[in-house]
Amino acid sequence: MLVPGKIILDHAFHNHYAVGAFNANNMEQVQAIIDAAAETQSPVFIQVSRGALQYSRLIYLRNIIQAAAEEHPEIPMAMHLDHGNSLAVVKTAIGLGFTSVMIDGSLDESGKKALSFTDNLAITQAVLDYARPRGVSVEAELGTIGGVEDGAGVKRILVTDPAQAEQFVQQAPIDSLAIAIGTSHGAYKFKEKCELQHSVLQDIHRRLPTTPLVMHGSSSVPAELVAIVNRYGGQMPDTKGVDIEQLQSTIQQGVSKINVDTDGRIAMTGAIRQFFAEHPDKFDPREYLGPARAALKAMVAARLIAFGAAGNASKIK
Repeated sequence: MLVPGKIILDHAFHNHYAVGAFNANNMEQVQAIIDAAAETQSPVFIQVSRGALQYSRLIYLRNIIQAAAEEHPEIPMAMHLDHGNSLAVVKTAIGLGFTSVMIDGSLDESGKKALSFTDNLAITQAVLDYARPRGVSVEAELGTIGGVEDGAGVKRILVTDPAQAEQFVQQAPIDSLAIAIGTSHGAYKFKEKCELQHSVLQDIHRRLPTTPLVMHGSSSVPAELVAIVNRYGGQMPDTKGVDIEQLQSTIQQGVSKINVDTDGRIAMTGAIRQFFAEHPDKFDPREYLGPARAALKAMVAARLIAFGAAGNASKIK
């Protein structure tokens, strides 16, 4: 069933687990995510970026996600706009029936330049004023996460300032805050092992003890999934992600939503490459998208279990 994101986030926050948030661009991805959530009995966020909305031509992907909610009414699910970059984009998503939106006021609309604290606060407040009367949950971002997603992003990570985070939420009472403590978008996140800034996270949680926090750029880029891609003709050298153990350690410090996108892309790409290597005579999309869907489902289920979300679906009323 489709529910406001706040309902899921509040349950995760108060019960010390994190809901997995997974990006989707097509039917197979939506099916994999909801099937994994149903198998593990987990609440879930299905996220759609503005690039995905453009790719699917808006209403198609919306309808697929709504069909998933109807197929599994026992699973609390938020249909979430990921990295909305303007009030216009947010209005479009809400008009389509999204139950949760993110306004990424950390960057300007081009996605290439950091916005000031004041400008971020202003656009976030405008989104709150529009979304709240319509029962839609709002996520904002403070600080900048490295890497690139949908063509937007900055190379330098700007770690969230805890004092600014406290001021931001006091002035714009959002439902969740995405913070930057060392994660990064993409498959080539780091030159060395990721070391999250736990002291910053702890300070933010101390200052905002009732605000669910969100981790973007949290794919683990598992070596075994990358190995499948490379074994069957891919070229993905020197990939590095965020260890599952590090992600798990943030949950007790207020992180209630963990975003995973790159891992899903790698899982599906590896399955498709393997299929064509083993069946060069095949050409039916159903035959290679089926294994891709299964690979994504397995990855999503593993993350839902690791984040502690498994078994919580029936507990959310």
